[in-house]
Amino acid sequence: MSTSKAILDFHKQSLVIDSHNDSIVAHIRRRNLSLTDESKKNPNQHSGTIAYLRGRVPPEEDIIGIQLNIPKMRQGGIDAAFFAVDVTRAWKNHLSYALDAFGWFDAEVEAKPSEICIIRNAADIQTAKSDGKIAAILTIENSEAVERSLNILRSLYLLGVRSIGLTHNPNTWAASGNDEGETGGGLTNFGVQLVKEMNKIGMLVDVSHISERGFWDVLDISDAPVIASHSNCKTLCNHSRNLTNEQLKAIAANDGVVGITFVPGFITVDGWKKTPTFTQLLNHIDYAADIAGIDHVGIGSDFDGGGELLKDATEYPRITEGLKDRGYSDTAIQKILGRNILRVFESACG
Repeated sequence: MSTSKAILDFHKQSLVIDSHNDSIVAHIRRRNLSLTDESKKNPNQHSGTIAYLRGRVPPEEDIIGIQLNIPKMRQGGIDAAFFAVDVTRAWKNHLSYALDAFGWFDAEVEAKPSEICIIRNAADIQTAKSDGKIAAILTIENSEAVERSLNILRSLYLLGVRSIGLTHNPNTWAASGNDEGETGGGLTNFGVQLVKEMNKIGMLVDVSHISERGFWDVLDISDAPVIASHSNCKTLCNHSRNLTNEQLKAIAANDGVVGITFVPGFITVDGWKKTPTFTQLLNHIDYAADIAGIDHVGIGSDFDGGGELLKDATEYPRITEGLKDRGYSDTAIQKILGRNILRVFESACG
């Protein structure tokens, strides 16, 4: 990496928070690959629902390697990350799938207490950085994991889960997903209850993947700021996963944040066929900052789940370098790198 020492120093002194990755399941599907050592696997350790239902990653995917683990986060200067478990493919085993993932992750964290910790509030993130530890925020992608039960929601909160995405691409008990946006479906009655209960107990509502009607329902109901943990700008890339100008402005009015993501297909319309440029990724940050304001933009890589524009977490300082080159102030860069997400997390979760 050609990034200058001055920029690297500034990057690593800043609080850097990534609002979305799929790395837990990616490690499990690589035969329980260690969070700290890419040469260490233990296929028989903690095997459970995910290993059985999903199996190993295909060879062509496995050869790419893992994008985010503790050494790569250290090298890339990432202080905290939202470790998401996407339960969409669990097929009637949603809760078991989530618990299996978090059980594996907890064992990995327990094995390296000096390196990483699971946090429960914003102050824990600050403490972890001061102590030289990586802060992990447990999150769920797709609210089917709560099995249409607010009691299970509270149990997941007690376990440490602090954010839930209401849908993935398909519909859920709570709302219509982005794949169903043309039907006009939004929040269900249960979805309304879920958002209100998440506000009450202190969970951050994630509106990435939800239909546009569902998005507006959430913004009408939520008493707390929301996050779009890994979404981009629809004006620059017309994809159902991206946000319109009106949605970006609404997130700003809600005092929420959008985590700009590295998924190629959300950066350019032909991103699945032709890899976008890093410049095009920065364009989404610029655009979101112009429309929503600098206080409402963050980064949500989607590492190990499609966020492949950057090779892995070691390349995170390129974001800082790119923003510096575009004339962003130090304060503005620090907001985008993590301060904005920290503010929203603190407001919603304490």
